[in-house]
Amino acid sequence: MGTSARIAIVGAGPCGLACARELERLGYEHWHLYEQDAVAGGHAGSVVDSAGFTWDFGGHVVFSHYGEFDALLVEAMEAELYEHERISYVHFEGTWVPYPFQNNLRHLPPETAYECVVGLIDAPGGDPAMDFGAWIEATFGDGIARHFMRPYNVKVWATPPEAMASTWIAERVSLVDHRRALRSVVLGEDDVGWGPNSTFRYPARGGTGEIYRRVADRLGPRVEYGRELVAVDAARRRITFADGSSEEYDALVTTLPLDRLVAAIADCPSTVRAARETLEHNGVAVVGVGVEAPLRDEKCWMYFPDPEVPFYRATNFAKYSPANVPHGDVGRYTSYMTEISYSPYRPLDRHRLEERVVASLVAAGLVEADASLASLHVIDAPYAYPLPTLGRDRALATIQPWLTEHRIYSRGRFGSWRYELGNMDHAVKMGIDVARLLAEGRPEEVWGA
Repeated sequence: MGTSARIAIVGAGPCGLACARELERLGYEHWHLYEQDAVAGGHAGSVVDSAGFTWDFGGHVVFSHYGEFDALLVEAMEAELYEHERISYVHFEGTWVPYPFQNNLRHLPPETAYECVVGLIDAPGGDPAMDFGAWIEATFGDGIARHFMRPYNVKVWATPPEAMASTWIAERVSLVDHRRALRSVVLGEDDVGWGPNSTFRYPARGGTGEIYRRVADRLGPRVEYGRELVAVDAARRRITFADGSSEEYDALVTTLPLDRLVAAIADCPSTVRAARETLEHNGVAVVGVGVEAPLRDEKCWMYFPDPEVPFYRATNFAKYSPANVPHGDVGRYTSYMTEISYSPYRPLDRHRLEERVVASLVAAGLVEADASLASLHVIDAPYAYPLPTLGRDRALATIQPWLTEHRIYSRGRFGSWRYELGNMDHAVKMGIDVARLLAEGRPEEVWGA
C-alpha cells in the first residue's frame, strides 16, 4: 500500500491504539483513529465512581507474551507500575484451595480428593475434536469435572460447555496428570506456579485504563472521540458515523465487535451475514464493593464455582494498587470487584444483585458482616467474552477472508472473535502487526497463529 493511502482505525482500545502508535513510529502520517466514547481504553478501560473508588471493566491483569507490549507499557507508564506475585484461590465448600484447583487437591476433604484423583487416573484424555463438555470429562474425570470444572465454566461462560469447542484451551486451562495430582495429596505440596500470569504488573493509579489514556494522549488530535461508526460502504470504502459525518479510507482497521461490524456493512454478501448470525458472546455485570475496612487480605483474585454465589470471580482490587480506593488509604478502605456472566442461555438475575453479592462476600469471610459499605458500583459490559462455540471457526472462515478482500482488517479481542487471542498483550500485538502489514507489507505474526 502506498505511503499516501488513508488508514482509518476504529476503536481506541489496546489494539486500535497500538496500531496508531506503530504507524506513528514508522513515520506513516495518513491515519486517523475514531472512538465512540469520550475516553480511550475500550474493554480495558477504567472508571472512578462517585465515592472515589477505581474499577476496571472486568478482571484485568497485565502480563505479556510479546516484547512489543512490554515496550508500550514501559513507554506509557514508565516506573508507575506495581509488580505482584499471583496469590489466587478457589473457594470450595467453605475453604480456600490454591489455584489451579486440579493441581492442589490436597486441600479438599479426603473423600473428595480421593474421588478427584481416581477420576484423573481413569480419565482417557481429551481430544481437540471434542466439545468442551466432553473434553472436561475426558481430561479430568468425573470428580474434578463435577466439583469444579463444570460448575465454574458454566458460570464464567454462561453457556453450556457442550455448545463450545475445546480448540481454544492452550494455556488457558492447567492440565495435570494423576501422578502430579497424587504427589500434591500424598506429600502435602502446593503447586501454584502454573500459567503465564503467575506474576503480573498493574498501574500505580488509574486502573488498566490509565495505560491506554496515556497512549492516546501521546498520539494527539488524530485520535477523535465521540465518533460512533454506524455504517460501512465496503465497495466505496467509506465509513459513516452517528452524527451523519463520513470519511473515506483506503484501508480500515476496526476493533468493533465482529458481529456489529458485519451488521454495519450494507453491501456484504448473504453468506457473510448468515455467518455473523452464528457468532455468540456473553456479557458481564461488574459489581464493585467498596468497604470501610483496612486492606488485610493477601489474595489477588478468587474463583467461586458454587452456583449459589452470583459471581464467578472476585478481585481484591485494593491489593492491585492503593490508588484504587479513595485517597489511596488502604488503612481505611478496601475493595472487591466481582463479575457475573450472563447470556441468552443464562440471563442475568438483576433482583437484589448487589445485596446478594455483598452477602456472598460476607459468607466467604472476605467482608465483615457489620462492615460499613462505602460504595456499590455496577458496570454492565454487554460484550465480555467472544464465545468459542462449535460453529465459530466456520463463521470466521467465511467472514474474515471477505473483509480482508475488501481491505477491512478486523482485529482485537472482539474484532478477531478469538478468545484465545483475547488478552491485552494479544490485542496490542495484533494492532502492531496490522500496522506493519499496511505500512511495510510485513506479514502478521499473531493473526495467523
